[in-house]
Amino acid sequence: MIGLDRREIQRVVDLALAEDAPFGDLTSQTLVPADAVARAELVAREHGVFSGAEVLVVAMTALDDEVLVKPLVADGEAFPSTSVLATVEGPARSVLQAERVALNLVQRMSGIATLTARYVSAVSDTSARIVDTRKTTPGLRSLERYAVRCGGGHNHRYSLSDAVMAKDNHLAVVEDVTEALRRAADQLPHTTHIEVEVDRLDQIVPVLESGVVGTIMLDNFDVPDLVKGVELVAGRAIVEASGGITLETVGEVARTGVDVISVGALTHSVRSLDLGLDVSLT
Repeated sequence: MIGLDRREIQRVVDLALAEDAPFGDLTSQTLVPADAVARAELVAREHGVFSGAEVLVVAMTALDDEVLVKPLVADGEAFPSTSVLATVEGPARSVLQAERVALNLVQRMSGIATLTARYVSAVSDTSARIVDTRKTTPGLRSLERYAVRCGGGHNHRYSLSDAVMAKDNHLAVVEDVTEALRRAADQLPHTTHIEVEVDRLDQIVPVLESGVVGTIMLDNFDVPDLVKGVELVAGRAIVEASGGITLETVGEVARTGVDVISVGALTHSVRSLDLGLDVSLT
């Protein structure tokens, strides 16, 4: 599993800490003795799949390198409720100031990993991949995409700069789709992937006739039309299904023979996992 760039983690954490305590933590500074040392446990209030061990370390130590963090569960590892996922020890003021930022990030990442794992499990009897989308929280894409990988899923293109993906609004202003795709390919490096979204079966053949498309996305197709779409493509491109796919329907969609299933809900509608940081004096 491809990991996270620590510089990217630091960027996110620094922004979050500056937002949460722009002029310091007034409560801790006025109530907590400067020499107090705290011990804390990151405890699971529900079962799930963990993501964000390094994020937890960076967030808890960003303010004070005397804080020690020991993750007890690896990223991608499932855990039951009441599990202790990590321990934290250090100057109490520093621990308390970093607590909320660390929890916010790790709770969200673990929520994404947990939901992704449920989708992956639902298609485990097929060869279909579960992938995310660009429907991520602004500024948190790298962390959220990593969390998808922790749950056993895969990533779609990272940004608009990674690949060509012609959607309905692009095709709406193109007169000849086949020729437009060929012209686009002529301007691109041979390594650049081209994907086209279609929302009707009769759009598939003109797209294939361009000879340059690597993936065809069947957007909001019902199951019978997904089967027909897979048959039309006949192995000449990767077939992706997308649009309104839920845990209840993803298995049936996978069994149509599609190669990839993209699910925006993995990141845009996920619920943060219930984790808590239980703090005490040493």
